Amino acid sequence: MIKLFKNESAQPGQPKEVKEILEEQIETSLKEFNRSNIGLFMSAFTAGLEIGFSVLFMGTMLTLFGQDLSPNVMKLVLALCYPIGFIFVIIGRSELFTEHTALAILPVLRGAVRLRAIFLLWGLVYSGNLLGGFLFSILIAKIGPAVGFIEPSAFHDLAYHLVSYDWDVILLSALLAGWMMGLLGWLVTSSQETISRILVITMVTAIIGVAGLHHCIVGSIEVFTGMITSPDIHFTDYLHFQLWATLGNTLGGTFFVAILKFSHVRLKG
Repeated sequence: MIKLFKNESAQPGQPKEVKEILEEQIETSLKEFNRSNIGLFMSAFTAGLEIGFSVLFMGTMLTLFGQDLSPNVMKLVLALCYPIGFIFVIIGRSELFTEHTALAILPVLRGAVRLRAIFLLWGLVYSGNLLGGFLFSILIAKIGPAVGFIEPSAFHDLAYHLVSYDWDVILLSALLAGWMMGLLGWLVTSSQETISRILVITMVTAIIGVAGLHHCIVGSIEVFTGMITSPDIHFTDYLHFQLWATLGNTLGGTFFVAILKFSHVRLKG
């Protein structure tokens, strides 16, 4: 078992010190390293299912209003739909890969965890997220058109928006998204109330949505659903998106949040 760091919480209503946020992040990450592999995987699988509600909400709104609203207005509507899955996952304490990409490396930087342990953690969370997302994709691809709340064209439009770029564009877009997801994890820790956390999640993920940045878990569901419902989206399109989005998310969260924040606090303290 990995030893946890003790941390004193800030008084209610008082902002947390940056060192306190770092210690809380490390303690939270260490708890994940101490979980059983099956428990961690099932939590990640649950997150993969729950994050899919963002895609369901976006597809429904695109079906209902896509022909009536201008493209710019529709983009704003979809951006406001984007956070719902993240709220389910983060407030519900399920394990999302882009959060752990940034924050689970902090115990490694502290020297409390070996480097190889982070790859096992990431592998369990990533595979669980993807598997849950695949199942959710199959579910809404079957039910959505059958019931009528999502048209197949909506799945195509959501997927095409993500795959119609060169590799370097997807990589840099995903780097920005990973950076923002890492900051989201940091800000959620600094927030002390559920309402504050929901507002932070909504604000950050809505920016990712309106900017059209690439998120390797939500995007996996969007592209995979488009692939199984549209002849224009192919498996190679999915692999092209998934590879560069995963790499970009990992680099963005790990370097721009975990490493820089850790270095800043260490030099300050």
